[in-house]
Amino acid sequence: MRSGVVSCVLLAGCVALPALAQEDVSAPDRDPLDCTSLAEQEAPASADAWFVRSRWASHCYVFQARAVRIGVDGVRTLALSHDVTNGIEREVARFLDGPPVVHERNGGVGRLGGETGAVRLESSVRHLEDLYRLRLAGESRIASRQAVRLEIEPLDDQRYGRRLWLDSSTALPLKQVLLDESGRAVETFQITELRDPELYRGEIERLPGMGSQVEHSWRPGWLPKGFEPQVTEVSEVVDSDVEQRVYGDGLATLSLFVEPVSGQQLLKPGVHRLGVSHAAVQHRELGGRPRQVVVMGELPPSVLQRVAESVEWRGEQNTALNDASSP
Repeated sequence: MRSGVVSCVLLAGCVALPALAQEDVSAPDRDPLDCTSLAEQEAPASADAWFVRSRWASHCYVFQARAVRIGVDGVRTLALSHDVTNGIEREVARFLDGPPVVHERNGGVGRLGGETGAVRLESSVRHLEDLYRLRLAGESRIASRQAVRLEIEPLDDQRYGRRLWLDSSTALPLKQVLLDESGRAVETFQITELRDPELYRGEIERLPGMGSQVEHSWRPGWLPKGFEPQVTEVSEVVDSDVEQRVYGDGLATLSLFVEPVSGQQLLKPGVHRLGVSHAAVQHRELGGRPRQVVVMGELPPSVLQRVAESVEWRGEQNTALNDASSP
């Protein structure tokens, strides 16, 4: 297939890390996240508070780690690092077996939006409360560290659940189990060694120009409840003929690709398994010409298919996005 983006995702292991959460990017103003105040906060007492602390920690701690990812495509081991230099984050995940894949992200706090970084983190958790039920489920030991376990249960059948273990000392995520719509574990991501995490004493800034929100001639006519547009890194858009949008609900994300059909090798229509993810592929007549629509994500296949079927060309309909509760 001509698209470098879609081809990359179709290769097992192209996406290295399960995202703990995607922050809302709809607000134009982004303020820094003050990591210094994290050290002054009291220990969390509820599932929501632990979840908020874990999102702070994922930005604010400098560390190196080893991890293992276990899924339907097998077992992969990784080397992880997270650093902050002059207020800018740099995260690297390197697979240690199989294809030599490296995933790198700079300036992750640029996804934060709203009044302040802290306010946005807390408000995004309130958004999750409409979509998931969070509860504490005891303690255990992960990577030789005490951990608090969170159960994250979806309130509908349009997304997957999670079990999440957080380091009792730092709130860094140590383990995540992804559960499908039947409650079956489909992927486990676990830190096996966490090396001397150190809190960054300062503010984390947004990396200028890291994201892009591009207006396209098409749009999804339906999305699951709570899914909102996300900023994508400019480097993710490889082929100028392939248009991409990313949507997230605060935990899960889906990527939507649309490209014109013009002689390139096409994907077979239907649903394809891509490791722990699925891809729904359709060939549609949009804007007066045939196009290939691909929707990918760690979501039930029926949801991805419905999103693909809903894609419409602007001007074809004047209706807004249907609410997720619509039939």
